[in-house]
Amino acid sequence: MIRTLSLIGSGMIGGALARLAVGAGLDVVLSNSRGPETLADLVAELGAHARAATPAEAARDGDLVVATVPLHAYDQLPAAELAGRTVIDTMNYYPERDGRVSELDASELTSSALVQRHLAGARVVKAFNNIDFRRLFTSARPAGAPDRSALPVAGDDPAAKADAARLLDLLGYDAVDIGTLAGSWRSEPGTPVYVTPYMARRPEGMGEEEGRRWFFETPGVPVPAARVEELTATAVRGPAGGSRAALSGD
Repeated sequence: MIRTLSLIGSGMIGGALARLAVGAGLDVVLSNSRGPETLADLVAELGAHARAATPAEAARDGDLVVATVPLHAYDQLPAAELAGRTVIDTMNYYPERDGRVSELDASELTSSALVQRHLAGARVVKAFNNIDFRRLFTSARPAGAPDRSALPVAGDDPAAKADAARLLDLLGYDAVDIGTLAGSWRSEPGTPVYVTPYMARRPEGMGEEEGRRWFFETPGVPVPAARVEELTATAVRGPAGGSRAALSGD
């Protein structure tokens, strides 16, 4: 049973997941690279079910752990403390931000396989990486709702993927198993299931301020499991990193 969710990284995606988790009745342990004191405002917003800790403490204290840091910081995740844990990886490779990684550019590894190699004792599952942070929060729906969306999940350990699917269900999403970490590129930037299907069509001609307001105020588009299956099945592997035009917010 999932009672406590730990987050290593508490930015846009981490904050959205923390809010959904508290709303679902879970306890949340927040952490980042800057120290627990920098999370005081978010903890205060979330209330009694949230507390701040160091990444190592968060790794030890959660029933599930979400790693949601920029990919260039993946090697700072506390591997020893995460050994034996299910770790949900929301990270994407954006070369403009993360710098070039030759193994990813050559398609020798996916970004999640790179994370799994660092966290050799953990069970890594790719999830929450293909939806922007705003739609992640606002599109969550109860089980059975006709407008409930699904998100892809990839991993090498079936039990860990089942853990991730249970978390998705608690937070308001169905899960679609798209295979192993080697195949997790099917939900990465530049693929058909990445960000765009969950967003309404943006009107043309918007200025920067108007576009920002539209981004925050416009509801998401439901993407059911069958559509996620279709989109991931038709994906063709392109250059690693895709386009950074629409970040998921990790």
